[in-house]
Amino acid sequence: MATMTAAQRREQARLEYDAFIKGCPTNQLLDRLSDKWVSLVVAALAAGPMRYSDLGRKLAGVSPKMLTQTLRSLERDGILTREVTPSVPVRVDYELTPLGHSLSLLLTAVKDWAETHIEQVHEARERYDSVQDV
Repeated sequence: MATMTAAQRREQARLEYDAFIKGCPTNQLLDRLSDKWVSLVVAALAAGPMRYSDLGRKLAGVSPKMLTQTLRSLERDGILTREVTPSVPVRVDYELTPLGHSLSLLLTAVKDWAETHIEQVHEARERYDSVQDV
């Protein structure tokens, strides 16, 4: 059995989708999914299709540019679909794909966890900060 060099091991791991390797496509996908707007868009669409303007209202603080970029990247990744209905004004609806629905279960759970545990996090931060100030 021949031994492998470190470079060969890295290449084999890359081919096997190892998210701990920077160049791995799964690492890049995790980077995209960790964006707060991605998480919030997917969680919002878990309830059903929404228009662009409804998403903009639901996601307080998101700029139109950031919302558009986020929606485009999610459409490109197959997480959601965009349907344009010709009317005046044009109606654009976004909906999760089956792939997006499977992701929404995870991201909605993280959102729910954050909402449930934020007080504990605030308390931990206060304890930490009080020790750091000494």
